[in-house]
Amino acid sequence: MAGKMLRASLREISAALKKGHVSSTELCQKCLSLIKTTKFLNAYITVTEDTALNQAQASEERYRQGQPLGDLDGVPVAVKDNFSTAGIETTCASKMLKGYIPPYNATVVQKLLDQGAVLLGKTNLDEFAMGSGSTDGAFGPVRNPWSYSRQYREKCAPTSCAQHEDTSWLITGGSSGGSAAAVSSFTCFAALGSDSGGSTRNPASLCGVVGLKPTYGLISRYGLIPLVNSMDVPGILTRCVEDAAAVLGVLGGHDPKDSTTVQDPFCQFQLPNVIDMKNFCIGVPKEYNAPGLSSEILAMWSKAADLFEKAGAKVMEVSLPHTAHSIVCYHVLCAADVASNMARFDGLEYGHCSSADQSTEALIAATRREGLNDVVRGRILSGNYFLLKQNYDNYFIKAQKVRRLIATDFAKVFRSGVDILLTPTTLNQAMSYQEFIKEDNRTRSAQDDIFTQAANMAGLPAVSIPAALSGEGLPIGLQFIGRAFHELQLLTVARWFEKQVQFPVLDLEGIMDPLDSVSHQEKSAFFS
Repeated sequence: MAGKMLRASLREISAALKKGHVSSTELCQKCLSLIKTTKFLNAYITVTEDTALNQAQASEERYRQGQPLGDLDGVPVAVKDNFSTAGIETTCASKMLKGYIPPYNATVVQKLLDQGAVLLGKTNLDEFAMGSGSTDGAFGPVRNPWSYSRQYREKCAPTSCAQHEDTSWLITGGSSGGSAAAVSSFTCFAALGSDSGGSTRNPASLCGVVGLKPTYGLISRYGLIPLVNSMDVPGILTRCVEDAAAVLGVLGGHDPKDSTTVQDPFCQFQLPNVIDMKNFCIGVPKEYNAPGLSSEILAMWSKAADLFEKAGAKVMEVSLPHTAHSIVCYHVLCAADVASNMARFDGLEYGHCSSADQSTEALIAATRREGLNDVVRGRILSGNYFLLKQNYDNYFIKAQKVRRLIATDFAKVFRSGVDILLTPTTLNQAMSYQEFIKEDNRTRSAQDDIFTQAANMAGLPAVSIPAALSGEGLPIGLQFIGRAFHELQLLTVARWFEKQVQFPVLDLEGIMDPLDSVSHQEKSAFFS
């Protein structure tokens, strides 16, 4: 029973656990076994096996004693390794923080645990969440589970794609690629990511899962190691929209430890089963038909608009004229915040410390050179340049002014009667690692975040939904952007769309290690 449940939704598994149809310990063991079998994906930096089993046993004991069970009691989850976890190493995929063990939990992590969730481990990412491929972390790149799917292999993947030493496997997107791969490969039922410019939605699109970025201020950032303070939002990765809504219900609300969270009480909601699209107006921003957008994604975007129109929704073309400047402004503001936030990593109090026996300044310089990769150091240098007195007005202040114009564009569109914006999530489907690393991190991020970071600039909620498989058998995602604090409306429309497209499930046996000694019969046992 537990094996079959690996394919279930979070709500289904939660209901089965509460009815005693499945044991939380057995389910946890199945997930841990699958993590080991799919270790080649490199989705996890740290697997907390003992902690997870203890939490699963505690959940089972609560059930036996008839105690009230939390919303996520016994449900296996994973957390991106830039959220602080008490007693568990938190590295941000960087040598700088290797060995760092926080004394406290991030608020979102604590909320998951308070509802009985079972923490399987910490997932891989780009170093300090700076990237769009999950290829630039200190613990190696994350592999997209769809690289090994039957859907992809049967269509066009060469035999060598399955080989570990080869680099033609597909990237996951980033920076929350480990979380997306963990959910996509069925090793957990939900995972936390972070989203500063698309870091949850981008990998969700490439890995065929749901990626939700809530409204800025709806979920606490306390304990999330910061990238861009005014844009960082904890993200949610699940296999369906209803599950994302369930996790949001656990995480949302004011936190006195984070002054940016809203004071208004957050009410959990359940998505309606019957959805009438005649009550909605869908906006299609013309500026999102950007250079480089693949013909298949463009076609799916158009098909999605037709689906809404046929269902009775009003579909109209809209304009977000400052979108073209958004990515440039984002990188200026991002680099400026990075320069400020990374100043704390000097090796004097915690984290990596160089053995250089010189002055304090030389020690800090050596520590940062050894502990931070080129991408992080490059953004620090850029940010410090933008923040120089002679450059401050021309870069930082000007970027802030354009950011306000971007937010105003969205506000005007929503005031015109539009309820939800429909856009692509990424320019292309997942590409091979070989192809991805031909471009530098800065260039790739500018390309891959083009459709996603504007929502962060405006603080709006957005969700990426798997829409179809490409001609090569790879996921294509579309993005929905809603009004601030209108997650119920956003996810209602997303759920309707999800039901229409019926995105196919990743072939379960296809994700198994192609070089391992596990027999076909043993592989099938995971899911039967």
